[in-house]
Amino acid sequence: MDLLALADFTLVARHGGFGRAARESGRPKATLSRRVADLESGLNLRLFERGPRALKLTEEGRALYEKTSVLLAQLDESTTAIASGGDAPRGRLRVSAPLLFSQAAMGKLAARFALQHREVRLEVTTEDRPVDMVEEGYDLVIRVNPDPDERLVGRIFMRDRIVVVASPELGRPSGATPVPAVLRGGAGADAATPATTWDLTDAKGKPKRLAVQPVLHLSSLFMVRDAVRAQVGAACLPLSLVLNDLAAGTLVQWGEVPGPEIALWALYPSRRLLSPRVSAFLDLLKEAFPQGTPQELAAYIA
Repeated sequence: MDLLALADFTLVARHGGFGRAARESGRPKATLSRRVADLESGLNLRLFERGPRALKLTEEGRALYEKTSVLLAQLDESTTAIASGGDAPRGRLRVSAPLLFSQAAMGKLAARFALQHREVRLEVTTEDRPVDMVEEGYDLVIRVNPDPDERLVGRIFMRDRIVVVASPELGRPSGATPVPAVLRGGAGADAATPATTWDLTDAKGKPKRLAVQPVLHLSSLFMVRDAVRAQVGAACLPLSLVLNDLAAGTLVQWGEVPGPEIALWALYPSRRLLSPRVSAFLDLLKEAFPQGTPQELAAYIA
């Protein structure tokens, strides 16, 4: 198989078209088109569906891209390492991370990584949506309780849990009188059918049901915490986000929300040989959060 043609196919697939691939790489569009056509002819497969305005991978083309993009990246990293006389991390590292973790820790982590690995160009994108690592060109993705994906492997580096907190001035709930509540997200369906109860367990592990009346809907958990600090109402928040307030006495804990744990995963494409860049970032996460406890993340927030 012609490796140059395979590399050109991967380039076109990554950028979603011949024109954009040509502009990004500086290669002639006609050359890319000819190389891909030769590859399709040699394989006797159609790799792209060519429309008047769009180029889309066929099922066979997508399968080939998912395999070859990883292999070509490994080949490029190996030749670069050999040429430079070592396997030190270098090149571009693209990471996608969720909003809360990015706001809490990613700035400090990215700066620390940049100082340790000056030949790596780290790019961090903050987003909570699911991403296709292969299609969007990410090397590593951080996600909370991600859905299983056979194309990816990964490890848990942080565990957290949800607690109910409020300002001491609000007073602990008693009886069936609803307490004001601050919720994350827009009102949406809650405006028509607002939440009326929270289930939680108290300090002794006994289940309780708390009557609530939503008074604020905010899009960021940091905003929710700040509103709770201002005595607007109670809220369900990650323990790591409020540990410092609990220790200082500016917030008190009413209980813990039962349910599955919050697990932060570092995910990367399934492969036998990890990129030195990805390995270095995973080592940084392990160094920063050796036990993976909420207390360790709270230290970054402080």
